[in-house]
Amino acid sequence: MAKISSLNVRVVEGRALPAKDVSGSSDPYCIVKVDDEVVARTATVWRSLSPFWGEEYTVHLPLDFHHLAFYVLDEDTVGHDDIIGKISLSREAIAADPRGIDSWINLSPVDPDAEVQGEIYLAVQMLEDVRGRCLRCHVLKARDLAPRDISGTSDPFARVFWGSQSLETSTIKKTRFPHWDEVLELREMPGAPSPLRVELWDWDMVGKNDFLGMVEFPPKVLQQNPPNGWFRLLPFPRAEEDSGGNLGALRLKVRLLEDRVLPSRCYRPLLELLMESVLQPAEEDVSSPLAVLEELTSGDCRQDLATKLAKLFLGQGLAGPFLDYLTRRELARTTDPNTLFRSNSLASKSVEQFMKLVGMPYLHEVLKPVISRVFEEKKYIELDPSKMDLGRTKRLSFKGTASEEHVRETSLGLLMGYLGPIVDAIVGSVGRCPPAMRLAFKQLHRRVEERFPQDEHKDVKYLAISGFLFLRFFAPAILTPKLFDLRDQHADPQTGRSLLLLAKAVQSIGNLGQQLGQGKELWMAPLHPFLLQSILRVRDFLDQLVDVDGEEEAEGPARALVPPSVTVREGYLLKRKEEPASLATRFAFKKRYFWLSGEALSYSKSPEWQMRSSIPVSHIRAVERVDEGAFQLPHVMQVVTQDGSGTLHTTYLQCKVRRRQAGGRRASLESHLTPDPHSLQNVNDLNQWLSALRKASAPNPDKLATCHPGAFRSARWTCCLQAELSAAGCSHTHSAVTLGDWSDPLDPDAETQMVYRQLLLGRDQLRMKFLEDFNMDSSPEADREDSGAMEGACPDALAGQREAAARLLEVLEDLDRAHEEFQQQEQGKAVLGLRGP
Repeated sequence: MAKISSLNVRVVEGRALPAKDVSGSSDPYCIVKVDDEVVARTATVWRSLSPFWGEEYTVHLPLDFHHLAFYVLDEDTVGHDDIIGKISLSREAIAADPRGIDSWINLSPVDPDAEVQGEIYLAVQMLEDVRGRCLRCHVLKARDLAPRDISGTSDPFARVFWGSQSLETSTIKKTRFPHWDEVLELREMPGAPSPLRVELWDWDMVGKNDFLGMVEFPPKVLQQNPPNGWFRLLPFPRAEEDSGGNLGALRLKVRLLEDRVLPSRCYRPLLELLMESVLQPAEEDVSSPLAVLEELTSGDCRQDLATKLAKLFLGQGLAGPFLDYLTRRELARTTDPNTLFRSNSLASKSVEQFMKLVGMPYLHEVLKPVISRVFEEKKYIELDPSKMDLGRTKRLSFKGTASEEHVRETSLGLLMGYLGPIVDAIVGSVGRCPPAMRLAFKQLHRRVEERFPQDEHKDVKYLAISGFLFLRFFAPAILTPKLFDLRDQHADPQTGRSLLLLAKAVQSIGNLGQQLGQGKELWMAPLHPFLLQSILRVRDFLDQLVDVDGEEEAEGPARALVPPSVTVREGYLLKRKEEPASLATRFAFKKRYFWLSGEALSYSKSPEWQMRSSIPVSHIRAVERVDEGAFQLPHVMQVVTQDGSGTLHTTYLQCKVRRRQAGGRRASLESHLTPDPHSLQNVNDLNQWLSALRKASAPNPDKLATCHPGAFRSARWTCCLQAELSAAGCSHTHSAVTLGDWSDPLDPDAETQMVYRQLLLGRDQLRMKFLEDFNMDSSPEADREDSGAMEGACPDALAGQREAAARLLEVLEDLDRAHEEFQQQEQGKAVLGLRGP
């Protein structure tokens, strides 16, 4: 049994942000932090006070996280970026509503004294002797303190307050992980009992000391249960400052998912019901788990459920029958073929999520070369006369204003130069399309043809496939390549317009020219000859796509979306040499090309280099960030491995950045609040490498609970200043913190648990519909309503539906009992833990 916790975060858009640039605008981006860990940075939206990001993240978390924070900054080419404001959401606020948060939230000012992090270890005793009561506070150590100095460290000391008395520890220089091991004793003074407050400060030779955080314990706690252990540092209590909207607002969607996943045997009956659902007649099915789920879910919940179901059936080797079941139900209730799969039904969402799960490498292979060209070339393209900037040519070439016709002809040539290779890549990609997608489309093609066999509907079978492949897969990726991991940045307005025109053209091709020449966009007419020619090629492509052998899944049941031997991430990193003692730190890191699969982390001098070294993934025991102060370099991570003799080895890797000149003390403070804003690609690269390595090594035994976020240099650890190489780690590891993506491992137990939670929402409705006595306490109107709901059902069919509903309800009750039993066991263990040995 395990507990799971994840945050679904969507940074949608901002509004009314203040202008930070002399142009009267800003270039805003967001940093997302969970507790003290930076998990994501959005792209910069240029020249906008109402930016749209639309970026979505799934962050898998430990169960004990405390808060989620969003920082909004204005990117500047010269100097340090300007902090606009922040939003902080506590875990309790996010969990208060199971549906999560979906609203506009005003930004608040960033108060440096509120930007605290880390923990302190205290052991407190209340003693009494002939002179009265005495409080003995043993200040042992602290960890993960905020870096307040330009070196990326602090000079921390503790100050203890009890009543009117106070004492201080010594100052430990240049560390975020101080070890004091000092005992401070304070005598009780006359008066009412006083709380104990311990404050941490960063000592500064010049200017005032910087606050690092505090903990406070009321007199009752001191008397009944004196503190002994690690305690999270908090800011000074103060009223939340409301900016009144002067700093603007963000629209955020945040949802916390926490659940208990039972052993696999508990889910077997529900899993069997789900598998049976897809093999029975779909059209008359109203009582199977899938039929109930389809009726209950909507909106974002439906998309989440579609993803879980697609992964669940992929893992069982039944993705094809699952999608076929849903499309048969959709076809059965569709009378107008023009509306087929146009709504966000469970069938539409499931096919869409299925394509993303199995087809993302295919999408990248087909589209990435042309998308990269569009971003790099930054050409001006415009066909709409109302949007043409005719003075642009004059400003660039000083040859006078271009005519509308000239701009149109130039734009048409450029657009065809991009659109042609895209169509060529798509129609030539039959052999590269994943077999699972081809089989699903083959079945869809057959079902639509059976449902609409008339000659006037001969295009419907093509439109069903192209509607998914072009309108829900290729066109959205062209329009917003950042959201499909095709680019690290959002497009600037000019490039965004080029992508929009390309996406419109691809949509027209996907619609097989049905609406060509209609509507308000008649200015697209110059493209029509090319689009009509492309539509003929696309028909041939679709015929070839569904011409595939096999009725079952190509690979059978799967344990992962990506086989262990397949590369899930690759790219250049800087690797620290094993023995760099004679080299300056900067020269100790050498550029190497890395490949990560489920089996090994391999590297060589370049992608073409034949000789590779490798680290077996099974040897990895921890993957963690490294403090910037360890090597005076940002974006460094460590991979800790264990060899056959049990010895630990550490490999240091850096995502390379161009460093800027330090900006004094203010620059140091802002670099603590956010990472270097000019290293977008490197911040996200580091997060993605950390996540990929942690997920690849997740099944490994003997994972480390602690590690050193520094390096052992000059005979001591740079983080905690311990002199022993074998000293225990001074910081938590974060193996549970990963980013969700299409390559996440399949987890049938967690996926079935989510399905169970969704089914619980419809249990009462299911019971009333099938198992209640319709003649008891029911009016004739109610009888007619119930009978209408099952119109056309013969007595045998109705009896079968009631039997299926009763079986489903029984399975849900068994899972209820299993959860209650495990909860009681946990509570019993917790009580034993409190009593102690």
